[in-house]
Amino acid sequence: MVQEEKVMEMPLFIPRVFYMLLFAFGLAFYFIFGAMYGTWNDLAVYSITIICVGLGLTGTILYSIRETEETHA
Repeated sequence: MVQEEKVMEMPLFIPRVFYMLLFAFGLAFYFIFGAMYGTWNDLAVYSITIICVGLGLTGTILYSIRETEETHA
């Protein structure tokens, strides 16, 4: 006899909020760093900002799509 494991699924709003915060952190990091140090064209700041904003947008969009698919199914 095979026993089925009960798996608790994480609510979708938890990772979605994480990705939104990651997006906001990326933008805030860019503007705060630029204001504090008076430089707006630093390659290191661009790379951190692009990674955070890109992952934040991608995650938010993917979880939004998944949420709409689950509500319509």
